Amino acid sequence: MTSDVDTNNSILPTKNSLPSSTENDKKDHAVIILASGLSQRLGQSKQLLSKHGEPLICYMTKIALATKPLAVIVVIPQEQPAITDAINGLVRQNPIIYTVINLIPKTGMAHSLSLGIEALTNLKVSLINRVLIMGVDQVLLDSEHLKKLLAFKSTVVASRYQCVDKAYSTDTSKNNITGLPIVINVERLKQWQPALIGDKGLRYLIRALPPNQLSTVINHQLSYDIDTPKQLFYARQQHWLDV
Repeated sequence: MTSDVDTNNSILPTKNSLPSSTENDKKDHAVIILASGLSQRLGQSKQLLSKHGEPLICYMTKIALATKPLAVIVVIPQEQPAITDAINGLVRQNPIIYTVINLIPKTGMAHSLSLGIEALTNLKVSLINRVLIMGVDQVLLDSEHLKKLLAFKSTVVASRYQCVDKAYSTDTSKNNITGLPIVINVERLKQWQPALIGDKGLRYLIRALPPNQLSTVINHQLSYDIDTPKQLFYARQQHWLDV
């Protein structure tokens, strides 16, 4: 791993700790959870917001586990002990979960994803053919949507949604989104890794795909994410998050 991965504080993957294909009912995917954002607009760590009595980062990791992956890699920011402690509680219970520390989280989501891909490559497990990539702040995301994405065999299977409530967000760029959560063929993802710089993430690469390599699953509830205090207030008002 590069110097961006804190090998002292991360839980590094080992081949022997991975379950066999029989144990996973012939599953062929891994999960990368992008959870190293600094939540600057929100003013508090969105990873630690509470849903059903547990930190959002743990709730979303459990949703990922429900898809029965071969491995789950959670990318978290450095010097955030509360986030580290929260996810480490799950790590101790589930040997397929690994954490990677993003030492420069301000760089953007693309760098966080690149670290996740690097950690995934270090697993050296030939059974992993696809990668499910997700964040932690789409508060209405559920495991059923993830399973629908995984049911497709296209090179890329992305979520598609629109901003369903104009009062919730005034961001017109969200009128028509194709993005996370997303499932990508592992070899294609590795090919794309060098292009993941700063905030130039997967969206630009997806747009260049021919139609026969891209499938989408519509779920307009995914437009409800948490980036601002106004969005957090709304989510709590709707009882999507704990007060």
